[in-house]
Amino acid sequence: MTMPYEDVKEQLLDAALGHVPFDGWSETCFRAAIADTGLDDALARAVCPRGAVDLALAFHARGDAAMLERLRSEDLGDMRFRDKIAAAVRFRLEAVEDKEAVRRGATLFSLPTHAADGAKAVWETCDLIWTALGDTSDDVNWYTKRASLSAVYSATLLYWLGDQTSDHQATWEFLDRRIDGVMQFEKVKAQVNANPLLKPFLAVPNWLAGQIRAPSRSGSDLPGSLSPRK
Repeated sequence: MTMPYEDVKEQLLDAALGHVPFDGWSETCFRAAIADTGLDDALARAVCPRGAVDLALAFHARGDAAMLERLRSEDLGDMRFRDKIAAAVRFRLEAVEDKEAVRRGATLFSLPTHAADGAKAVWETCDLIWTALGDTSDDVNWYTKRASLSAVYSATLLYWLGDQTSDHQATWEFLDRRIDGVMQFEKVKAQVNANPLLKPFLAVPNWLAGQIRAPSRSGSDLPGSLSPRK
């Protein structure tokens, strides 16, 4: 019976995590994972053509899935929306059991050859957060929300990696400050749009924004989403 590719990748990832703290997300780590699982080398490299890079991305995706599962199980109904966003980012970071694996991943994705992969992974995390929390925007706001949250998430992640405080309390305070900054920007933008004296100055930007639409996706394209975009 042929093992599904995703099962093979999960086996390799589980094995690799024991080597990442010592070898990073490297070819040495990938070869060790193959040896530990006893999988055929050709099969492992067919599943992960880029070796440990693919496993690092699978590790990130595993964290995203854990975050979505926790978002489904937690009662966020009475929270302010900004607190829901902060909670989602916190859940995403708390989904990681091994901080060193994330630290090694940050090193990997800081390399020019893999920077695009890292940026895409962060963007997808933030897209999942907005979608799970019910975002239905389909214009330029779809992009600005995700871009803003990507900046917040990235900064908070780096802060978290160096945080030695109890229960990462300093990180959550840092996160709250970053979220407040984003929400303040959104508040100012809304006030300008509502001001009849200032609104004419936004006519051209708003027209351009109206020409932008978010990618069309069905609910089946959103793994574990709580509230798929309509």
